[in-house]
Amino acid sequence: MTDHVLRIENLSKAFEGNLVFDDVSFAIEEGELSSIIGPNGAGKTTLFNLITGYHIPDAGKVILRGRNIVGMQPYDIVRLGMARAFQRTNIFPRMTVLENVVSTVISRRKGNFNMTTPVRKLTSDHQRAYEILESVGLTDMSQRQSGTLAHGNQKRLDIAIALALEPNLLLLDEPTQGMSPEERWQTVDLVKELWKRLKITMVFIEHDMDVVFGISQKVRVLCYKTLLAEGTPEEISADRQVIEAYLGEEV
Repeated sequence: MTDHVLRIENLSKAFEGNLVFDDVSFAIEEGELSSIIGPNGAGKTTLFNLITGYHIPDAGKVILRGRNIVGMQPYDIVRLGMARAFQRTNIFPRMTVLENVVSTVISRRKGNFNMTTPVRKLTSDHQRAYEILESVGLTDMSQRQSGTLAHGNQKRLDIAIALALEPNLLLLDEPTQGMSPEERWQTVDLVKELWKRLKITMVFIEHDMDVVFGISQKVRVLCYKTLLAEGTPEEISADRQVIEAYLGEEV
């Protein structure tokens, strides 16, 4: 039997009477690196919001490692091993890069900074934060105010914050959005390197088909309020329904 880290079962959601999803089901395998694509308005970010507890579905289940997490708070879902980097960076712009990650590390161990916190714990937290920053290539910017970083580096910091939560399932919402071509491929290389080294499951939303077909093991297509297709990049790029609905005849 296939080992699924996440299963979506018959998921439906409407906002003010407008149906976004209708009976969507799929399963994500342990260790998978996959993408979710679809036209604007297809509900890709809404799907991530449903999976991570920011919205509650009208029907269906979100099953994380055998547990239905529908109705759970986002912070409780995080503690079950799921983290997310957002489409719009979820950083504290007035804090330094290091402070952003350290505060997340402390939060992950259910700690709060105060004057009585043992120095050894703070030292360990800082060491862990530096390790994470090194993994995303931001150690030389650790003392920079986060809001002054270039867009690409802010997206890297957002990934670092998500990694500080120690996930085994990481959701990335358009990790290359708004980047220059050089930044885009640097981020693609980063995602692939983190996936291989950390051996975690990664799912990302992306509009750039070169990125999607370049690194995805599996691609899922949202369209017409449902899951239109799923398969390998080769299967999706040759799927007539997907071509007509989304990719275009030139693909």
